[in-house]
Amino acid sequence: MIISRTPFRISFFGGGTDFPSWYRENGGAVLSTTIDKYCYISCRLLPQFFEYKHRFVYSKAEQVDEIDEITHPAIRETLRFMGVKEGLELHHDGDLPARTGLASSSAFTVGLTHVLYAMKGKMVHKMQLALDAIHIEQKMIEENVGSQDQVAVSFGGINKISFSGENKIEVNPVTITREKVQQFQNHLLLFFTGFSRSASKIEKDKIENVDKNRDVLREMYKMVNESIGILSDGDILDFGRLLHENWMLKKSLSDKVTTNYIDYVYDIAMKNGAVSGKILGAGGGGFILFFVKPEDRDRLKDALKFLLHVPFCFDFMGSQIIYYTGNGG
Repeated sequence: MIISRTPFRISFFGGGTDFPSWYRENGGAVLSTTIDKYCYISCRLLPQFFEYKHRFVYSKAEQVDEIDEITHPAIRETLRFMGVKEGLELHHDGDLPARTGLASSSAFTVGLTHVLYAMKGKMVHKMQLALDAIHIEQKMIEENVGSQDQVAVSFGGINKISFSGENKIEVNPVTITREKVQQFQNHLLLFFTGFSRSASKIEKDKIENVDKNRDVLREMYKMVNESIGILSDGDILDFGRLLHENWMLKKSLSDKVTTNYIDYVYDIAMKNGAVSGKILGAGGGGFILFFVKPEDRDRLKDALKFLLHVPFCFDFMGSQIIYYTGNGG
């Protein structure tokens, strides 16, 4: 049995500039962090006396003989990519629901790729995990996804991730003191809006509007370095104020980013201590993050008590193999 643990991520700035159609010509960058909420993938070789060759358990169960028969696209294409021949049993468990803006899909693909490498007895670099997941999601599954999530969840930590050319990716950890990390974390509150959405449909709309959104994307790109400068040597509240500007820009990328309900929640938060906030991921639902002074945290949580508050801490480890017994037998 082999088990991988891969964190979910929160993206602050630069989302939208991580699409290959944009960064190949214009360059892109994001500022993000991973958190202590995880995707767990457990995998073992399936004994041959079962009536089926493979068994996969996630939100439903699949029992199949051939890879082509697998319904779950990430499982099917990752097994195809990794050249899996043996029968496998795979279980997925997640700390938070899927399709909610925290890169759960990429965490799944990275975690599955990681565990399959481990079954082959291979230790691979985190960048290899990220590049493999990008290839699987963008080229094999043909999803409308960017390239930030796969990198963020592979590496872990608070990072500036830069993109250029054909998957030329650079990861630069944001170097701030432990005290500044704690201060930063104490200014963040995460809530679940109570519904999920299809990120691919929203991202498709953004991709189709890239030419129209050039000025907005360039401005969002500039905010990455500006926000890192604030974290490194500035007033933490300026980070929150910049995040509000970013949310205004993000909403302009597509009319699917926000909804009347999200705007209603945001308005209540701003009237009850929030400096800023943003829907995480593509938009349209899922998790919403607020930046708030520590002394106003309780006031904001009370005002948004109709939403589920999800406490979290930053994660700095990225995708890991946390349990390993031989080759998965």
